[in-house]
Amino acid sequence: MNNRSTSIPLTLSIAAVERDTRLSKDTLRVWERRYGFPTPMRDAAGERAYPLDQVEKLRVVKRLLDVGHRPGRIVPLAMDQLQQLAEQTVDQPQRVVEVVLGSADLRAQLELIRSHDLLALRHELMRLLARHGVQRFIAEVLGPLSVAVGDAWIRGQMEIFEEHAYTEVVQAVLRGALAAVPPSQGDDAPRVLLTTLEGEQHSLGLLMVEAVLALDGCCCVSLGVQTPVWDIALAARAYRSDIVALSFTACISPNQIIDSLVELRAKLPPDVALWAGGSAPALQRRAVPGVLALSGLDDLAAALQGWRQGDLRP
Repeated sequence: MNNRSTSIPLTLSIAAVERDTRLSKDTLRVWERRYGFPTPMRDAAGERAYPLDQVEKLRVVKRLLDVGHRPGRIVPLAMDQLQQLAEQTVDQPQRVVEVVLGSADLRAQLELIRSHDLLALRHELMRLLARHGVQRFIAEVLGPLSVAVGDAWIRGQMEIFEEHAYTEVVQAVLRGALAAVPPSQGDDAPRVLLTTLEGEQHSLGLLMVEAVLALDGCCCVSLGVQTPVWDIALAARAYRSDIVALSFTACISPNQIIDSLVELRAKLPPDVALWAGGSAPALQRRAVPGVLALSGLDDLAAALQGWRQGDLRP
């Protein structure tokens, strides 16, 4: 009997690893030379072929990179060390503010995501929305729950497709809530342009910001995700924006974030405010002149009040 099928390990091509981990081919090759990992095999055509255990380690490395760890520190670590570091990096759900969602409720909703019961998840979120109203729902339900989902993904306790499915459910619920908010009118309504930079594909934070600002009387225009810097500047002029608000996660490199903010600030009219918020550590570590860094949704109300009073205008 031919047992080749049981003796040859399953592997992925470098293109498949790039798609799976969101680590570029160049990055994989540089790490191979610099850190001795990954150590791909070669297929019949002489191309790199990555065993599945190495791909799994690369996934964990990417998660840790996304929350601010440096490759030189983590790439050489063994898998058990990486998993321990992931546990130390986050402390959710202990840090969740138990106002609407207690820890038991939070675990129950995470289990709905992991069990793939999206109808039940949407029903529960809509129930909480109806009970607490849009503002409390965003601040006290979606905020802690989204942090918990992100932390579970960092730990390796949630798959990418599960996080994506959660995002789609939440977006549907939020868009329904936004549709019921009367549009702000009048020249005194702040005009806010919302988007993300190229490479930033996460749209949930952007939608949550839009809902909070709309409830506070802003006229919001969202461009969705991944808008080039020059197009953001053009859109700000076209829509006569008072404020440009960008949402960031840790998936973009710190240098790209800072360089893009500097470039965009230079391209925007001087009287247009530029706000940048989200979970990217670079926003809090390095100030960019002319850019207001917001650490969370709680900062939005104070920022908007300061803008209205003229304290935070450029």
